[in-house]
Amino acid sequence: MEAKTAKKTGKKLVIVESPAKAKTIGKYLGKNYIVEASMGHVRDLPKSQLGVDVEDNFNPKYITIRGKGDLLDKLKKLAKKSDKVYLATDPDREGEAISWHLANILKIDEDDKCRIEFNEVTKNAVKNSIKNPRTVNKNLVNAQQARRILDRLVGYEISPLLWRNIKWGLSAGRVQSAALKLICDREEEIKKFVPEEYWTIDCILSKSNKKITTKLTAYKGKKVVINDEKTTNEIVEALRNNDFIVTKTKTAEKSKSPLPPFTTSTLQQEASKKLNFTTKKTMSLAQQLYEGIDIKGHGIVGLITYMRTDSVRISDEASSSVLEFIRGKYGDDYAVQNARVFKGKKNIQDAHEAIRPTYIDITPEVAKETLSRDQLKLYTLIWNRFVACQMSNCILNTNSIEITNGDYKLKASGSTIKFEGFMKVYEYVADGEEQHGLLPVINENEVLKCIDIEPKQHFTQPPARYTEASFVKLLEEKGIGRPSTYVPTISTLLDRRYIERDRKNLLVTELGNIVNDIVSKFFKQIVDIDFTASMEGKLDSIEEEGKEEWTKIVHDFFTPLKKDIDIAEKEMSKIIIEDKVSDVPCDKCGRMMVIKHGRFGDFLACPGYPDCQNTKAIVIEAEAPCPKCGGKVVVKRSKRGKKFFGCSNYPKCDFVSWNEPVKDKCPECGSYMVKKYSKSLGNYVECTNSECKHREVKEQKDVQE
Repeated sequence: MEAKTAKKTGKKLVIVESPAKAKTIGKYLGKNYIVEASMGHVRDLPKSQLGVDVEDNFNPKYITIRGKGDLLDKLKKLAKKSDKVYLATDPDREGEAISWHLANILKIDEDDKCRIEFNEVTKNAVKNSIKNPRTVNKNLVNAQQARRILDRLVGYEISPLLWRNIKWGLSAGRVQSAALKLICDREEEIKKFVPEEYWTIDCILSKSNKKITTKLTAYKGKKVVINDEKTTNEIVEALRNNDFIVTKTKTAEKSKSPLPPFTTSTLQQEASKKLNFTTKKTMSLAQQLYEGIDIKGHGIVGLITYMRTDSVRISDEASSSVLEFIRGKYGDDYAVQNARVFKGKKNIQDAHEAIRPTYIDITPEVAKETLSRDQLKLYTLIWNRFVACQMSNCILNTNSIEITNGDYKLKASGSTIKFEGFMKVYEYVADGEEQHGLLPVINENEVLKCIDIEPKQHFTQPPARYTEASFVKLLEEKGIGRPSTYVPTISTLLDRRYIERDRKNLLVTELGNIVNDIVSKFFKQIVDIDFTASMEGKLDSIEEEGKEEWTKIVHDFFTPLKKDIDIAEKEMSKIIIEDKVSDVPCDKCGRMMVIKHGRFGDFLACPGYPDCQNTKAIVIEAEAPCPKCGGKVVVKRSKRGKKFFGCSNYPKCDFVSWNEPVKDKCPECGSYMVKKYSKSLGNYVECTNSECKHREVKEQKDVQE
């Protein structure tokens, strides 16, 4: 008896990854299309076993992801009834692999042109993709398979060794372990750093009652290096005994170019610096902007292009559109005559355009009514950066003077904006660039009056700890991972408690150091930065027209790794990490409780477990009493996990503050003061009285030179 053939509906099925994207695309394609979401990957390697047959040329064993069975049944039924199935997953390796798995599950012929892709979720891009379908790119799929299998081999072969010898739940990873070593190496540099004393001398001079701050730069034609107070005093005395004579003046115009549009890495860095967003938050918001949001007056639109990219390339259509917008809004002088073309870095994939707005006329002001506060902040950053990149250069008027005092030379410089150009939309200050006004008009051979000489003692600073922004920049520079892996790499290190955040800094933990030491000792190849970077290049070569056979790359990687694993199995010794003992006695048995870590953070537990199973929450108290009732002020967490300070007598007392209160009262008005921090001042305390705002700097920040 022949099986019944499913009755065709005359409609076409389009499968995307997310419901938000499905909603946006469904609106563009109309009633003849059914748009469904796969909710990401549908098949993967099993969690309970290696899932890779090492003896059979590393053949992967894929299974349906738990919870996806009903979804796949639904997609199968829809596919049978549809005239055509289009796979519209994300335009990257992961997206290609999802399409390949879907094609296999839905029994779509590998020669069928079922794959469509678009860099932006706009009506034109989506409709054009339907007109130009292609077959699933097996080279892209193989590149993703090779990466997934390599990561599985490292994780499932090395991690059990860490469980047996250190602690259950630990992990090692091909990219993760190399990234951890970079943070550990930086911490080691900081520990070994020996500060060196050095001095600088500023001379405050004047011309017609206008002060000019000059810096001592040279002695007898060589750069001045002062290492002690005695030498400093001798130089100061010499400067006081001679005239300050202007020997050279220079006036010029300086042109400042805009930065290129965002890549994944630069977006994460800038969002961290300017918006204080974590890399994870930045990419989550960017995903929402890409997939589509219902904008008042425009309907559901994808607001930005694909957000996982290492390219600064811009399409001709986008360049023309933004130039027309600039001329209309700011005037012809603000637009470049020919569209700027930015040069990308070496060894990038360049598969997609830079991150940019899809519709330049949807300005932040237009989107403001619809977007959430954080969505708007990120969209504004992307929109401004893109518009600025096609605007005219900023023109600065600059002047500088060189001053001679005996055998010593001093310099001063100043600048003002003559034409703001792109700075009208997007301001940035380059490293080492100073912002101050022009110097007064001074002629050569003039003698300037000395008002004061200011010697300053400094000490060289250790290398700064990485922030998420600087760490992403380092990963990109070193070639560790790719745009799509920066966020999961940092997240994994944080989740495993190998590193932790202190304000914006990433600090390595004791556990992180132990894991790094062991992996570095037994698996040198895994943590070798150059090797990890070269492996990324090999994975890219699989993608580039199949230049490399993926199974050979996996074989060449795994053969030496297996030898290291065998050695580690024999030689790795057990390490016991003692729980940190608190100063809180167990109220059931009297033992001093220890600090444990659980799903929801640290807590106190009795070391007598299982005989005594007492646990307690950790309460962190502020030094200052509650300004309202005199009770204890304790650290609390908001629903979103943000730390704040509140009175322990809540709800009787409703005192709350985002900043920690201090014991000392304001000397000017008597109000309570709180701890604060800024880049320019470092740590300081500030009065909470809005009419007073008394401020005391507690720790002056020194500038590393």
